Amino acid sequence: MKQWLHWLAMHGVVRRFAAMGVRRGDVQARMMADPAVRADPVPFYDELREQVTGAGPLIRCRVSYVTIDHGLAQELLRSDDFRVIKLGSNLPGPLRRLEERTRPQALHPLRPPSLLAVEPPEHTRYRKTVSSVFTARAVAALRERVQDTAEALLDEMAGAGDGSRVVDVVDRYCSQLPVTVISEVLGVPESQRARVLEFGEAAAPSLDIGLSWSQYRTVDRGLESFNEWLTTHLAELRRNPGDDLMSQLIRTAEGSPGTAPLLDDRELRATAGLVLAAGFETTVNLLGNGIRMLMDAPDQLALLREDPQLWPNAVEEILRLDSPVQLSARVALRDVDIAGTRLQRDEMVAIYLAAANRDPAVFPDPHRFDVTRENAGRHLAFSGGRHFCLGAALARAEGEVGLRAFFDRFPQAQPAGTGQRRDTRVLRGWSSLPVRLGPEVSAARPV
Repeated sequence: MKQWLHWLAMHGVVRRFAAMGVRRGDVQARMMADPAVRADPVPFYDELREQVTGAGPLIRCRVSYVTIDHGLAQELLRSDDFRVIKLGSNLPGPLRRLEERTRPQALHPLRPPSLLAVEPPEHTRYRKTVSSVFTARAVAALRERVQDTAEALLDEMAGAGDGSRVVDVVDRYCSQLPVTVISEVLGVPESQRARVLEFGEAAAPSLDIGLSWSQYRTVDRGLESFNEWLTTHLAELRRNPGDDLMSQLIRTAEGSPGTAPLLDDRELRATAGLVLAAGFETTVNLLGNGIRMLMDAPDQLALLREDPQLWPNAVEEILRLDSPVQLSARVALRDVDIAGTRLQRDEMVAIYLAAANRDPAVFPDPHRFDVTRENAGRHLAFSGGRHFCLGAALARAEGEVGLRAFFDRFPQAQPAGTGQRRDTRVLRGWSSLPVRLGPEVSAARPV
């Protein structure tokens, strides 16, 4: 009963009102619950753009504001007048109290002490601790390991398929590459990597509001299992530390003997868990989205073959056009004027990152896929400000190496079906993507 009451407070009521809002045309409700928007959000971006033309960059919804404006999105992501949202904090009073009384004990990515749900000074302390381990030099050193892993996975995939060389590229490649890399980085034994992938897939909808009862139970079980596994994993690394970055993070967080720890046990588990899950979940989407986009755009793939130096920019363009993270949100810390509108304390603005990434004021001909686009890197797919993604450099490296290696090996790969999108709103990617590999080219290292 407690679990059901929590679902009711956190998701059930919201889900019911969202369905009603869709029928009334409420923008935020449609972002949450309109199946047409989830299937293909691009026409919705254009519809919203028409709404804001001449009316200012903020769209008023029933319970919050929404912006699709690139400039305003940047301002909100960096503003000290706004904070990140904490799951449940913006529910109406009675529902908020019910949610607090029935809340599960397992750590959640949108509740403190997660980096995604805290602000300075806690956020500064957590991020500084992680950044001292996940340095630019440490990430750069992983590039060769990403290449080795990609080639090994492609070797395996070349011998797979159903006789016509059709494989589910998400299952065989897009998910395996980042989870293998991040597991090695964080000291996860090979025997447990399949479990980590399962945890990530089960918990991915935890960033969404308005889950069905079935989705909620799956997420709840996934988070609880992940928390239990993570506690055991960290305890094992304390007993038998290695050269991996997670062992280094534990040593850094616990500090020197006789000094206060930089992170307490709960803070360490929340930070380590987020680094592990975020280290592969969005990259799975980047790789799947990129493979599908490039198969559908042979002219762009031809440009990359002619000039491989364009691959880093191609990754930026893929991130811009099909953002693995679609949405973020900020809550006003105080009464504040923003874009000519007076917001009251605790009012929320949903930042539609994916739509802002197609703002024609910043990106001319914004729906065109152009791997030579000069300002592709101005996208907001990694958020911005103090909450800019810690793993952006690793994600970019995995995207560049992983996509290039795939198309170098299988230059004639083609879709072998429509595929299936993930049933999530904040995260966007493919849950399955059948691909006919075509002739294989011998593996060769990029020069």
